[in-house]
Amino acid sequence: MIQVPHKLATKKHDSSSSKASDALPLPLYLTNALFFTIFFSVVYYLLLRWREKIRNSVPLHVLTLSDIGAIVAFVASFIYLLGFFGITFVQSLIIPRAAHDILDDDDHELEKVHQFMRNEPCAAAPSDCQIASPKPKSKLDKIDAADQLPALPFSSEVDEEIIKLVVEGKIPSYSLESKLGDTRRAAAIRREALQRISGKSLAGLPLEGFDYDTILGQCCEMPVGYVQIPVGIAGPLLLDDREFSVPMATTEGCLVASTNRGCKAIYVSGGASSVVLRDAMTRAPVVRFDTAKRAAELKFFLEDPLNFEALSLVFNSSSRFARLQSIKCAIAGKNLYIRFSCSTGDAMGMNMVSKGVQNVMDFLHKEFPDMDVIGISGNYCSDKKPTAVNWIEGRGKSVVCEAIIKEEVVKKVLKTDVESLVELNMLKNLTGSAMAGALGGFNAHASNIVSAIFIATGQDPAQNIESSHCITMMEAVNDGKDLHVSVTMPSIEVGTVGGGTQLASQSACLNLLGVRGASKETPGSNSRQLATIVAGAVLAGELSLMSALAAGQLVKSHMKYNRSNKDVSKASS
Repeated sequence: MIQVPHKLATKKHDSSSSKASDALPLPLYLTNALFFTIFFSVVYYLLLRWREKIRNSVPLHVLTLSDIGAIVAFVASFIYLLGFFGITFVQSLIIPRAAHDILDDDDHELEKVHQFMRNEPCAAAPSDCQIASPKPKSKLDKIDAADQLPALPFSSEVDEEIIKLVVEGKIPSYSLESKLGDTRRAAAIRREALQRISGKSLAGLPLEGFDYDTILGQCCEMPVGYVQIPVGIAGPLLLDDREFSVPMATTEGCLVASTNRGCKAIYVSGGASSVVLRDAMTRAPVVRFDTAKRAAELKFFLEDPLNFEALSLVFNSSSRFARLQSIKCAIAGKNLYIRFSCSTGDAMGMNMVSKGVQNVMDFLHKEFPDMDVIGISGNYCSDKKPTAVNWIEGRGKSVVCEAIIKEEVVKKVLKTDVESLVELNMLKNLTGSAMAGALGGFNAHASNIVSAIFIATGQDPAQNIESSHCITMMEAVNDGKDLHVSVTMPSIEVGTVGGGTQLASQSACLNLLGVRGASKETPGSNSRQLATIVAGAVLAGELSLMSALAAGQLVKSHMKYNRSNKDVSKASS
């Protein structure tokens, strides 16, 4: 049963239906007027009596019979007004007779829906506020009995009218959450309105089973459902004497299986080791002066070691975790690009570093009043773009990961030989990438693994671009018998707090890796650990794919695992 006002559940007003106010001996407006009169009269009387007592030095607690009667009348009228004040007014808003008589008029529909979107209560008796849910009007409205929604404060009829008003543009779709106060219901209404506007079905896009409160104001606006991406596990990955089961969210067949094979090769060879070379998020505003000389003066000021301490204090005041590490400047005419680098604890840190940069910009404006801040980000950072500055200077976590794969493992697990792998790596990952003019792409498929882990753990998938910067090196060692393989990744941008990491599924994957949330003992250690896991998984993925290429297995394995004869569209219809 859905709780709704009875008057909106019927087209015609039933004048014979009982109301809570029918129990009163007088009409409701007269009863309210009477208690108003009593309340203000006794308040006035009591104030006069207390003033008289104060003037005559009579204790206030000494009461006459009239004083006691006045106090009782005051309490009774106050309780009544507190409980019943405005019943007539509320009823006039919720069930105006004119709205029932001309229900089809657009203006009264809009008025009626807005009243309920303000969550005004039902003035009728509780039994009159209950109606059964209407039958679905179409296949899109059908839901299984097990998936029936809990009781809602509004009827499906009201929802239907809200949908119509969204379709007609009278209610903005983006305002549904704030007006309804129910994120799941807002998503359902927006979804149905979208289907009617577009004429396209969203039947295959799930709506139920997701907590829309968790994304409000931080992850996604105007949701209509969520996309399902399967999560596979590669591992155990033996890294720095610890075992990790690596979650990978992907729709590419063979990817998890291939990475898992690489993990096995690393495991039976004794494991891999990693080093975090650098940990610093960057932001680079662009400022402009009237002359290049003035831009150069600011550059010299910022890069002067004597000024760094003062700038650090200003920057670090923005957060208890943000710590300014360095400032690097580049000039283009009279424009100056200032690249701030700072540590950000366990957060990926884009917002944190931006706040610190804004503090410094405000501080610098006092010393350089002619400085014009064109933008808080001038692309010299550089975020979500393949750039040389990230490849050379690094951004986020700079990690190198290596392993020595034994000769028998290369033959039995990877089905190839050391010499073939070394030659293929040189001609493909190094020479081939150089011929293509690659920027940070001296690898086989680092972005495959990075993207899969990013999606599974709630990272920003767009930052896969610079986070996948990687150079894969392979070399024969131990008299040419064993294989030394390494990946160097200068800009892995990850965090274990904030953004998508707080969603239930992504948080579970972080928990699987032992890096969920912020580290209380050593701030930043969880995010650094996650970066090394990403690098270790990339190492495994590179090792396996290169072996498949060297052995001529790539096409065969993809035809086996990455092809399907099943028609998913028909299966879901």
